[in-house]
Amino acid sequence: MTSTLITGISELTTNDEELGTRTDAALVLEGDRVAWVGAAERAPRADNRVDLEGRAVLPGWVDSHTHLVFAGDRTAEFTARMAGKPYTAGGIAETVRATRAADDERLAANLRAHIAEAAAQGTTSLETKTGYGLTVEDELRAARIAAAEVDEVTYLGAHLVPPERDAEDYLDLVCGPMLDAVAEDVSWCDVFCERGAFDAEQARRVLLAARERGLGLRVHGNQLEPGSGVALAVELGAASVDHCTHLTGTDIAALAGSGTVATLLPACDLSTRQPLPPARELLDAGATVALATNCNPGSSYTSSMAFCVATAVLQLRMTVSEAVYAATRGGARALRRDTGEGALGVLRPGARADVHALDAPAASWLAYRPGVPLTHRVWQAGRPVR
Repeated sequence: MTSTLITGISELTTNDEELGTRTDAALVLEGDRVAWVGAAERAPRADNRVDLEGRAVLPGWVDSHTHLVFAGDRTAEFTARMAGKPYTAGGIAETVRATRAADDERLAANLRAHIAEAAAQGTTSLETKTGYGLTVEDELRAARIAAAEVDEVTYLGAHLVPPERDAEDYLDLVCGPMLDAVAEDVSWCDVFCERGAFDAEQARRVLLAARERGLGLRVHGNQLEPGSGVALAVELGAASVDHCTHLTGTDIAALAGSGTVATLLPACDLSTRQPLPPARELLDAGATVALATNCNPGSSYTSSMAFCVATAVLQLRMTVSEAVYAATRGGARALRRDTGEGALGVLRPGARADVHALDAPAASWLAYRPGVPLTHRVWQAGRPVR
């Protein structure tokens, strides 16, 4: 296997408890793994050498919540929202119509374009969901298209009840034939447990059916108002509950005492003019926090994890190190990919060689210079992508 020595690292964020954050560091990539991490003066020989000339390095972003199998856009909805119209999640139906009308080639090309856009900004791993088809045929093709392109695919048949279906009749479909159709192409099941979508008992039914099929669980919860999404996610041992905009003290305590990750989507909250989530309270209580883009055409049309990190620091009162961790290893933990061989979101021997070099001397510049494109080089599984 070909090896690459990366030197000239002014600040190396490893996210590893023992290695920590290092200065004047180097690392060796061999194949698709990190082979060595340490002081530059002790670096071993390698087949190739890259000198970053005093730039900072961190793990590639792990975007653990996106909706990228879609067609069309919702510019008019966004413009109306910025003019004062409240967000109610009803616009999802518009994307469903456009997605159903698009052919597979168009959906796959759109997905690949968004993946490339994210990779150019340092995202080396991402999750994406179905949920814009809401028929057996359309959910299946979304799952297959996604499975060919991304690390983690989530079944979100329970995104919304389509207008042509009765809610209970649709749940029978989601928990039966639709789940059977997509199960081989997905690893996770998600449900939108929210006013205007699915209530707690309906969400429970979906999640239990998915668990019986061996899928991991995720929940959209507590986005529009306080609700039962967090409690349900913790009760069922979901890997993550995402949004977490409206939390009670009981919700925060439950998350802190569980293995469920609180995935925050601040770009979505800004785009929908919702309150920002209580990140500081979650962290102070001991909860694990992840940051993700929620990239989708309606409520958060951005693929920029750097924007989410800057927002978390400047508006959610997270420290830079907390925000970077949440956008890397926190996201990996939300996907249960943060430990063992090939771990994501961490730079240590044996981890996947996902490396993000900044055109800056320190990670703090991600918030110090918000909105400025700082990605210099990216390696994904040891391969240079920028």
